[in-house]
Amino acid sequence: MKRRDFITAIAGLAATWPFAARAQQPDRVRRIGVLMAYAESDPVGQSEVAAFRDALAKLGWTEGKNLRIELRWSGGDVDRIRTLAKELVDLQPDVILSASTQVTSAFARETRTLPIVFVNVADPLTTGLVASLARPGGNVTGFMMDNSAQSGKWVQLLKDIAPRTARVALLLNPATGPPVKLFMPSIQAAASSLAIQVSAAPVQTKDEIEGVIAAQARNPGGGLIVMPAAFNVINRELIIALAARYGVPAIYFSPFFPRLGGLIAYSADFAEQFGEASEYIDRILKGAKPGQLPIQAPTKFELVINTKTAKALGLDVPLHLQQLADEVIE
Repeated sequence: MKRRDFITAIAGLAATWPFAARAQQPDRVRRIGVLMAYAESDPVGQSEVAAFRDALAKLGWTEGKNLRIELRWSGGDVDRIRTLAKELVDLQPDVILSASTQVTSAFARETRTLPIVFVNVADPLTTGLVASLARPGGNVTGFMMDNSAQSGKWVQLLKDIAPRTARVALLLNPATGPPVKLFMPSIQAAASSLAIQVSAAPVQTKDEIEGVIAAQARNPGGGLIVMPAAFNVINRELIIALAARYGVPAIYFSPFFPRLGGLIAYSADFAEQFGEASEYIDRILKGAKPGQLPIQAPTKFELVINTKTAKALGLDVPLHLQQLADEVIE
């Protein structure tokens, strides 16, 4: 073989080496850290995680093949949220999925470099999680609640289904929910237009819930808005039972409440947000920077009404509400 032909052959073979080596190597397994605000046994959290996993699978990510998910459940415990956030950051995952305002804040305190994609966060701009909604600029991005679209509607819908409503208590847990001040402007504006008095009713333990609901029942016209908080999700059956016992009309921030016997709920489709978060995570795993991915507001809201509960409270659900509802439980 001539020297020139030999060199050409070797060069051609060498050019194929990187591709052959790459073909022989298995796909690198990427790691996602996930921290949920609920207990592992909670069907709400399980349904959201299932939506996330299904969406990832459709994008080509298969657990055990090219993906590993490090999933943790905090059970709504603030100290446990902090501990688990640090634990997951120490694992140095490729990206983090953060569910709720408190969980995201805990991660943001632990790392300024690992990419974080959040869901179900109230006003990430005001809470200081991002510099801009259009261009977050740091390591955090995701899918927020629309405070104004939801909270003003809670007042209006409660008045529509319970016309005698004259005062409303906001059942909240400051440790496991977004700051109530983020919701108050829209709530106060709607309440003022309907001549409804509004008061915040913070609770720290489940034993305090009954006192709030009983106080609303002492005089006619009392109502309840159950605010976003992992504490309220964990205690949802107790809240629903007490509202029924005291005859207090209540509107909830999640459709799971009326499905368990609550009166009415209006909320963003949180399961859809988990699916959308998988798309951002897919883009980040393929090289996108979280600071360049805009914060997204919800595009789909759900109205769920339990007419059996309405009847037990002596309420007639207006026809227009039944027609607007995404789900009517009879």
